[in-house]
Amino acid sequence: MKHAAITGWGKCLPPAVLTNEDIATFLPTDDAWISSRTGMKERRISHVRGIELAIVAAKRAIACAGLRGEDIELVVYGSCSNDEAVPNSASGVQAMIGASKAACFDVNTACTSFMYSLSIATSMIKTGIVRNALVIGVELISQYMDWDNRNVAVLFGDGAAAVVLEATEQPSGVIAEKLHCYADARQILRIRGIGTMYANLGVPFGHTSWDFDGQEIFRKAVQGMSEASLDVLARCGVTMQDIALVVPHQANSRIIEAVGKRIGADVSKVFLTIQKYGNMSSATAPVALVEAVESGRVPAGALVLMPAFGGGLTLSAHLLRWGERTTPLQESDANLPPCTKTALQMVNEIRAQKKPSIAEVRKFAALEFFDQKPT
Repeated sequence: MKHAAITGWGKCLPPAVLTNEDIATFLPTDDAWISSRTGMKERRISHVRGIELAIVAAKRAIACAGLRGEDIELVVYGSCSNDEAVPNSASGVQAMIGASKAACFDVNTACTSFMYSLSIATSMIKTGIVRNALVIGVELISQYMDWDNRNVAVLFGDGAAAVVLEATEQPSGVIAEKLHCYADARQILRIRGIGTMYANLGVPFGHTSWDFDGQEIFRKAVQGMSEASLDVLARCGVTMQDIALVVPHQANSRIIEAVGKRIGADVSKVFLTIQKYGNMSSATAPVALVEAVESGRVPAGALVLMPAFGGGLTLSAHLLRWGERTTPLQESDANLPPCTKTALQMVNEIRAQKKPSIAEVRKFAALEFFDQKPT
């Protein structure tokens, strides 16, 4: 049976750091309030486009696998904050890495975009459509953030990570996954302002208003991630004792803790990056996976469990078998251009440009009819 091993990995974090203290300069909050409720201390704000983050992460992953850009046969770009809708973002990566023979497409399932992309690329390798794939998770959430909404402004950051998959006869890569969606609860996590229906109402693109029901998101996320994790463990006939590391989507430390308890994962087995990067949506899980490998937390042949959830409400759990190699075959010299502004400066510029008017807020509020459930 053919499998799709992870043979390359790389990440790209913008250098500008937005701390909890920075956020407290424009919102009624402080470090203690944010840290105690989310586990977050800081997050990154990008000075470049999302696709530039993706390209650096991609080049690092390709070098790690010992490949060249022209060797890549498939590029999958997981994101819900694409620079453009047409053409797709994956084609932009393809052009910049020289993967002239690659198929390219984007996937948007919000925070689970990378995980769903991983499943798709794995399936295409297993069925022989391609021999290898580059899978990317990247977000530029700062550009779409409602920075005057404390419920969400403290949570999100920017970043990117990528992995290379290659066909192998060894049982490696994704060995089981569970994908699901609580579509009846899709309205509890929604960004109003992105999409054609808002343009038709006269709302300028990028002027956003976030619907974020924290308590219901917590309940659904814990339920979904736990059930999906237990499902893949049962189907593979393994227990938490067999798992070397749990690398969850990092949306909130309380969610991670609750999921860990439900699935029986000791806290020592749960890998965290939330304190450094916050929630980077689809980039969160792959960045955490890359850092776990880089820090020596993923031994050769180890089983890694990756549960996640996102807007929609999509959810997933992936059980990975790591390969024999845990160090890069090559290094890439790809880097971002220098950043000349602080994170707080960039955020304040975004706030000044995109503060919605009273009329726009009323238009957002008038869209409740889109949430009507079928009878």
